[in-house]
Amino acid sequence: MRDWLLQIKRGEYASLQTQIREAFVSAILDGQLGRDEPVPSTRKMAKVLGVSRNTVMLAYQGLLDDGYLVARERSGYYVSDKAIPQQAARPTPTQRSGASEHDAPDWNARFARTPATLENIAKPLDWSSYKYPFIYGQVDHNLFPIAEWRECARQTLGKRWFNAWTDDHGSHDDPLLVEQIRRRILPRRGIMAGENEILVTLGAQHALYMISSLLAKPQTKVVVEDPGFPDARNIFSLHTNNIHLQEVDSQGIVPENIPDDTEMVFVTPSHQAPTTVTMPLSRRLELIEKARKNDFLIIEDDHEFETNYVNEPCPSLKSLDDDGHVIYIGSLSKSVFHGLRLGFLVAPKAFIDEARALRRLMVRHPPNNNQRTAALFLSLGHHDTLIRRLHRAYRARWEIMASAMQEHLPNSTKVPSFGGTSFWVEGPKGLDSERLAAAGREQGLLIEPGRIFFGGPNPPRNFFRLGFSSIDETRIEPGIELLSNLIDQDLDLGQAAAE
Repeated sequence: MRDWLLQIKRGEYASLQTQIREAFVSAILDGQLGRDEPVPSTRKMAKVLGVSRNTVMLAYQGLLDDGYLVARERSGYYVSDKAIPQQAARPTPTQRSGASEHDAPDWNARFARTPATLENIAKPLDWSSYKYPFIYGQVDHNLFPIAEWRECARQTLGKRWFNAWTDDHGSHDDPLLVEQIRRRILPRRGIMAGENEILVTLGAQHALYMISSLLAKPQTKVVVEDPGFPDARNIFSLHTNNIHLQEVDSQGIVPENIPDDTEMVFVTPSHQAPTTVTMPLSRRLELIEKARKNDFLIIEDDHEFETNYVNEPCPSLKSLDDDGHVIYIGSLSKSVFHGLRLGFLVAPKAFIDEARALRRLMVRHPPNNNQRTAALFLSLGHHDTLIRRLHRAYRARWEIMASAMQEHLPNSTKVPSFGGTSFWVEGPKGLDSERLAAAGREQGLLIEPGRIFFGGPNPPRNFFRLGFSSIDETRIEPGIELLSNLIDQDLDLGQAAAE
């Protein structure tokens, strides 16, 4: 029999006996007390509550009569296995006997911000059960070196590094992880940074939220790509009312179109999200020069820089920045696994100091054991091996995908010139990609409708994204063939509706 804390209030709207009964009913219907679970004896419950045993006995008798409890000889009271019907729901305060004279809080009037009203990318949690999961941002479990990660975790949890993961480090990061980021990851992007210019984050969104919280005021003008990363648009919208949507072309954002009064620009130059286009060096230099001239900050999300299959990656914007106008966001989640939720910020010390102080108020620091495990994974070379393995696998899928698209959906997409793990597809006019996605789910095919990536009032409905990181290469071509058939069916539906 487990302990269970029950609270009653003397002098309230209902008697002690009624309060005990209501607490039990609520706990049973909420699932806090499961079927056939023992409950405290009347003697113990009376002692805990500081009431007479007769009061508890009368409450229990009422619960027995109503079928919520059963009594077993020489064993005690148990939750009845018939007490929790499938449709049961917890009674609301107004449904309980003798409702309180006080009104419940008006939550809508109290919220300073309502992030729940913002639209986000939605993906089914059971995506792996679908035959053709063309969704972005998931890992093929067959490619991940689980034995190596488990060994790094085992070493982390050993005596040698006991203090590294059990101590509260306040606002500090794991020094080994910072060293690995500084020496192994950043040099690949041409970035040289000191330890005091790096901050570990809980992923890219965490980094963006801190940046927005520190730098965006209600009227701060922030330029974001369109189509672009919805989470970035949503995060900035919580802090400023002055978001400017900047259309991207075949080379990313166009610097000359950025308004002169801009204060921040968010870009994904390595593989623009979601179009996958890569910003060439000439345009990067043009963007840096405009930032210098107009004194605005560039927030660089170095999205999927490892997945270049054709040419060497372009240098990051941060590596071209001599004046401190670029804040760099990197992520280990993209290259290791998305559930890791570890990333990092690179910026001038003055900004990192404030971001570190803000992070301390939010989460103090990312979990020490995760930091140390990731640091060992990097230092022992497992991360480099994983990147090479992913590169080979993703390039093969990328080529199969390009061939399948050309055969079954010709002229619908431009093959990404550098790589990435997705294709951005423009379907025929009249296509409704959300209706297409719903039809695909019924046949085991998942795609991402493109409307969510556009920020304007009337976004096009014929775009969608196809990811290939989590789908077996043998299923790519038949999945694209099925998708082509579904598109034809959707166009027929749309035409019939119009008529």
